[in-house]
Amino acid sequence: MTERSEFALALARRMGNETLKYFDRRDLSVERKSDGSPVTMADRGAEALAREFIAENFPNDAILGEELPDRKGTSGWRWILDPIDGTKSFIHGVPFYSNLIGVQKGNEPVIGVIWVPALNRGVWAAKGKGAWEVLGDKMRRARVSNVDKLENALFLTTDVYDFDKVGREGAYDELEVKCKLTRTWGDAYGYYLVATGRAEIMIDPYFEIWDAAPLKTVLEEAGGAFCDWSGNATIEGREGCGTNAALKEAVADVLRKYPKTKKPN
Repeated sequence: MTERSEFALALARRMGNETLKYFDRRDLSVERKSDGSPVTMADRGAEALAREFIAENFPNDAILGEELPDRKGTSGWRWILDPIDGTKSFIHGVPFYSNLIGVQKGNEPVIGVIWVPALNRGVWAAKGKGAWEVLGDKMRRARVSNVDKLENALFLTTDVYDFDKVGREGAYDELEVKCKLTRTWGDAYGYYLVATGRAEIMIDPYFEIWDAAPLKTVLEEAGGAFCDWSGNATIEGREGCGTNAALKEAVADVLRKYPKTKKPN
């Protein structure tokens, strides 16, 4: 795992450098996928680059990515890639997008990287080895905050309207009222802020496994928690909640009141 974890951080940096070639360019071409979400040359180029390096170094590992077909493996290891998490931010020149890498051994997430290339920083974790904030060429231990009351917490999400799309707008409204501050510093950048103690709560009403792949490892190794809205510690729930340890149950109590009543378009 040490070999793969060190490789994962280096690979995330490579992906980030690839995306920076296209970042904040006015001539960037944007396409729409079948689900209506945007995709660019940067997304596809970064994922292709990552797959090439994984295949060279770990030829028997499986690969699952957002933009390209699955690759089967025989080693029991699987890499899960999101070449640009926050493509909408990326397209608009907002520097809070990230490159995500999660690695599973069997079905268990054991390595996670959230890399924010435009800020030259991120967080990197391996199961049992802790989480580490990477600031350029420096590194320090990543830890969640000790805030233990919602009234003192910073609550983040990606898009307020996403709660309405699944019929859970009540959860957003209640947390916004109960928390000290609410901001939409979303996508994986929000989970980075929780893992490094800058925020306490980050919630997504729905997303895919490549969006979630590194989050459980990163948050747990930073002393926090990642789960679905039912409290299950999984990256496969297609919804996410990241918190510090002190507020996990208080947030879960709110979320359980609001079951999903609609499917997102």
